[in-house]
Amino acid sequence: MNYRSISDLNKIILKRLSIIPRDIDLIVGVPRSGMLPANLLALYLNKPYTDLHSFLNGHIYKAGARAQFFDANSGSKKILVVDDSVASGSALNEVKELLKDHTNRYDLKYCTVYMSPGKEKTVDYYFETVPLPRYFQWNIMNHSTLKNACFDIDGVLCEDPKPEQNDDGEKYIDFILNAPPLYIPGSQIGTIVTSRLEKYRKETETWLQKYNIKYNDLIMLDLPDMKARQEANNHGGHKANAYMSKPYTLFVESELGQAREINRITKKPVFCTETFEMIFESESVLYNLKSGKYLPFLRKYALKARTKIRKMKKARHA
Repeated sequence: MNYRSISDLNKIILKRLSIIPRDIDLIVGVPRSGMLPANLLALYLNKPYTDLHSFLNGHIYKAGARAQFFDANSGSKKILVVDDSVASGSALNEVKELLKDHTNRYDLKYCTVYMSPGKEKTVDYYFETVPLPRYFQWNIMNHSTLKNACFDIDGVLCEDPKPEQNDDGEKYIDFILNAPPLYIPGSQIGTIVTSRLEKYRKETETWLQKYNIKYNDLIMLDLPDMKARQEANNHGGHKANAYMSKPYTLFVESELGQAREINRITKKPVFCTETFEMIFESESVLYNLKSGKYLPFLRKYALKARTKIRKMKKARHA
């Protein structure tokens, strides 16, 4: 498991800023994740920037001015196209395909912050090599592997209840039905695991449907009331058991203490929304083998085999 925060992104750009030539005329960010590093680079290098589609339409932000545009025909010749990362390289190839008709008009250079090992030659500049699997703070809620993740509710999907709302009665029901949303994932979740009591399942499901949150399963605490839950005091263990019940690869938890406990019990990564850090000090040997931390060549061959099998299945059904 490799994790990079927005702070990490900023630090590595500042640390290796000198790799970018100063004669760049324009920085173009690849939406959406590439816009963050493109903006940082534009600020630090004092260069104009724009997004890919605005560039293709002939408009870019004017340096030193807000919400002003000018035509790309104004003389920008050396263009730096920026994305946050390269994994397989397929997304980068799509970008290059979009820009192929501009290669005679502009001197196009490609840059990424985080590069997968073995893909270094696909760009002109990169800041750091980070192996897969990996998560980034700025797009973790849209990651394709969330179907293999567990999510807490309070403090993650919605705000935590205030003390006066947490009465195990009418006020709490009103909170559940009208809780302000926080981090709504852009793809389907594996299992939602909460310390909410089973008796509030109907209200919880109503709220999840209201915000179109897709999930496979909802696990709640099967205890009679709040007093029994407080006496049991087993929030971390309850969530860890659900995390270990299936081959999940990530748990998203709101409270730092519980995040550490879940990690300690399961030996699997936990992303904490309280601090936006990944907790994975304790990792099992099996997890490290699957992730490629130990004997990475085994994971490499396993991924190649999986790709071949998928291609064979597609050919069979074609």
